[in-house]
Amino acid sequence: MHPPQFPRIPPLYRSYTAPLHAAAMTDSLTDLVRRAQPATLLRLFLGILLPLIVLGLIGEDVLEKERFAFETPAMLWLHGHAGGALTAFSVFMNYFGGPVVMGVVIVLLPTIFWFTRHRPQALFALLALGGAAGVQAIMKRIFQRPRPELWPRLVAETGASFPSGHSTVAAALAVLVVLLLWHTRLRWPALVLGAGYYALMALSRVVLGVHYPTDVLAGGLTSLVWVLGTYQILRGRLLPRNAGRA
Repeated sequence: MHPPQFPRIPPLYRSYTAPLHAAAMTDSLTDLVRRAQPATLLRLFLGILLPLIVLGLIGEDVLEKERFAFETPAMLWLHGHAGGALTAFSVFMNYFGGPVVMGVVIVLLPTIFWFTRHRPQALFALLALGGAAGVQAIMKRIFQRPRPELWPRLVAETGASFPSGHSTVAAALAVLVVLLLWHTRLRWPALVLGAGYYALMALSRVVLGVHYPTDVLAGGLTSLVWVLGTYQILRGRLLPRNAGRA
């Protein structure tokens, strides 16, 4: 007969060394922050931490059903001064940035990267655009903010108002293109065109009266955090090997 087997009791020294392991991990993280380049820390602060703080402050007020005093007067002023050309342009942007066209872009762009043997860029585009669209859909269900009812709408929109889906996807596309072209000579044209595209999309949503200004701002902040966070995770695979020397 074999002797009975008793469960093995871990050595007592492990309980004393656990705090040492935690302290060593903390020291490693501290050293990592110290070794990080100032540009990286600035990018993380301006692109992720600060937008998250602003988004959290806005979201807290939306959850508590508080009204932003400036929004209704600003929207009524814009509605009274928006001419026919701006209104027609806003209607065009409504359909151009809608789920049909942007759904094709979300599928087509990663597909093009994939079949042109840019596999990391394909993964980045899919996660950035598809993830941003998914995050804003989840946020709409959480916040359940009603859409503004200030004047008769020219376009039919359903669902919650916060954040703006059109603005979220537009910002995600803009940030995606800027990051992919940042290490080329097209970085500044891409930045100007991307920022202009998001600004026009955000303006069109307010002109049509289907979103509050904080809705479109939250959409831009959501995409900035999501796309930059995804880029930071995949950065080693996306950057060319000679990007540092360039």
